[in-house]
Amino acid sequence: MEYVYSALLLHKAGKKVDAKGMEAVLTAAGVTPDKGRIKALLAALEGVDIDDALKSAAMPMAMAAAPAAGGATAAAPAEEKKEEEEKEEEEEVAGLGSLFG
Repeated sequence: MEYVYSALLLHKAGKKVDAKGMEAVLTAAGVTPDKGRIKALLAALEGVDIDDALKSAAMPMAMAAAPAAGGATAAAPAEEKKEEEEKEEEEEVAGLGSLFG
């Protein structure tokens, strides 16, 4: 995934997406570049308009987010339970503090 991110970062920065640039980005991120993987990704990106690919990829993500919004009500009980557990932990800590107070 880091190889794709390096290509996207170069593209977003207006730089040429090439092996040298990708190696520099990966090295700066602390990743040891694999020239074979870079070469394979560059071959896969050949002839691809990255902006168009990002736009078409964004559509399904937006559509997938809509049903997730409806599921927010189902997550509410889990959030309430978490809040209750946090309150119980705070009460326990306060109780222990009184022993040393």
